[in-house]
Amino acid sequence: MNAPAPPAAARPAPPSREQLLYWLHEASEIEHHLMCCYLYAAFSLKRDDTRWSPAQRSAVAGWRRSITAVALEEMTHLALVGNLMNALGAAPNLNRPAFPVDSGPYPEGFVIRLQPFGPETLEHFKFLERPVHEALHDARGFEPARHYHRAVPEGRLSPGPRDYSTVGELYETVMQSLQAFAEAHGEAALFIGDPALQVDAALAPLPGVAAITDLASARAALTTIVTQGEGAGVEHAESHFMRFSRMADELAALSAADPAFEPAWPAATNPVMNAPIQARHDRVHIDHPQNARWLDIGNALYTTSLRCLLQGFDAADRRAKGTWLAASFALMRALLPVAQGLAARPAHAGAERPHAGLTFTPLRTLAVLPGERAAEVVAERLGQLRERAQALPLVLVDGETEASWAGVIELLGQQQAALQALAGRPVAVAPPPAVPPATALSPAAPPAAAEPSPPVEGAVGRAITIHFEGRRCIHSRHCVLDAPGVFKANTPGTWIHPDQLPAEALVAVAQSCPSGAIRYERHDGGAAEGPPAVNQLRLRENGPYAVHAPLTVAGQPDGFRATLCRCGASRRKPWCDGSHVDAGFRASGEPPSGAVEPLAVRDGPLVVTPLKDGPLQVAGNLELCAGTGRTVARVTEARLCRCGQSRNKPFCDLSHVAAGFEAAGA
Repeated sequence: MNAPAPPAAARPAPPSREQLLYWLHEASEIEHHLMCCYLYAAFSLKRDDTRWSPAQRSAVAGWRRSITAVALEEMTHLALVGNLMNALGAAPNLNRPAFPVDSGPYPEGFVIRLQPFGPETLEHFKFLERPVHEALHDARGFEPARHYHRAVPEGRLSPGPRDYSTVGELYETVMQSLQAFAEAHGEAALFIGDPALQVDAALAPLPGVAAITDLASARAALTTIVTQGEGAGVEHAESHFMRFSRMADELAALSAADPAFEPAWPAATNPVMNAPIQARHDRVHIDHPQNARWLDIGNALYTTSLRCLLQGFDAADRRAKGTWLAASFALMRALLPVAQGLAARPAHAGAERPHAGLTFTPLRTLAVLPGERAAEVVAERLGQLRERAQALPLVLVDGETEASWAGVIELLGQQQAALQALAGRPVAVAPPPAVPPATALSPAAPPAAAEPSPPVEGAVGRAITIHFEGRRCIHSRHCVLDAPGVFKANTPGTWIHPDQLPAEALVAVAQSCPSGAIRYERHDGGAAEGPPAVNQLRLRENGPYAVHAPLTVAGQPDGFRATLCRCGASRRKPWCDGSHVDAGFRASGEPPSGAVEPLAVRDGPLVVTPLKDGPLQVAGNLELCAGTGRTVARVTEARLCRCGQSRNKPFCDLSHVAAGFEAAGA
């Protein structure tokens, strides 16, 4: 006979909200640390080496993409934990202890430090991301400084740490505690945060980021974190653990075949920006006169990006939230050439080794700024960063270009202007110098010849004139199927005959052209084409975005209809040119629905800005629809994938960074 269940009073009380937040603060710090460690390893990889074989060159490029993708997923984990903290009525935590972290803040097995790419580094990454069933030892050199145990006495009111072997164990504890709290007090008592504070996929270009408003969405978020990281073995081939395992095997094979193979710069282990108070043999103080200045601006870019991210989490207004998050991710992009450049340059004057490296030095003052002045304060900081970037001498190493650094300066100016506008104090940002000051520059490439504008064909009828712009056409075939007497394709000579159909019927056919290749002009007194009552973006199966709205694209008015590339292969970016067919692009026209709360206003101008080497930034009221018409999302700000690589289509998840996507843009 089974023993009776203990009375409710005898069951352990669920952890307090304060204890839950304590654990989530620790989880945030760990995710933040791992993201920085992975980025440091990716930054240390060389861009090229004349001694490499094709197989070695391909492997290094693949490792850079893979590690960068892992780091972006760690950024997702940090964002999901931030969403959970917001959902519980608290604020996200973006602070952390400075590198290196040996003992104390986390269980003894979590030795965390910055170290360049190499076999020991990969083994250490495998250890940190290992599933609970994997019996691994940490890599040589990562042994804990001492042994200790962390525990909180039972019944203590003040929150405290606990031991765990893997990060997955910590998240399992968090999930069980959420469940117990909800069972004891109800979900409504647990999830008391403002849903408007949530960061979702429409605003944050991260793989798997999603709003958290209840127990189900919290469970889904924690599952995403654990599955992306540890996985559970070979069935999760793209988990961080499995990816690092493959990299380690590939590096071992290439190194065995060629012992002289060096995929990474000799970047410092445990680099620091500030000289230690006491001499330390295990720290590398970056004191090269020139490169220390680059390190200074790199750390300032990093901490300002964090400040923008924190302000984005704190903003409830959708427009403000989008502006802050856009600034944060833009600064992350600006950080790439600086951090890669540091790894390629020496840490000390007069010494070839070790090289420098970004130290990710934290900002002691990182906290939410008061809303009224926050944008003005950060815009001021961006102005300082831009001035310093313009003043830095640019001495290039192999694989670098003046254009990369000029792009950093331009990006800082754009984000400064955006935050000034948010503060209600727009300013004119001076253009960057044509070429930054330099002592060694590669010759500039000749300017590309302007592409001649192709003719727009016209066919004049009694009541209506049809205009056809061939380069916009994606061959949706509404014209030749719905009005075969008017549009006679593959016919020599005149092929458009407007008088073969009544004007109103022909207008309907023209307006069904999704790309805007067919437009019309009426001279029978009928109404010209006007904007739709609801701005729409339709996801065409394995094809482009079909947008119907009063459009401004890349800074220019673009009518009411356009098809925009989302495969990354078009030669007319941001517009589609049909290249998705030859590229074999595959993307569902029926993605799952996300945020579908009704918009207060459903029409109005829609501005589409292609970001350089990045997504399409959309600003305005817009309903995203599946091919069948089902609502996928309703947004006022969004970043839409245009590299074709996102795993969170139609939204950007920063996959373009790992993929090395290149495209013109702002």
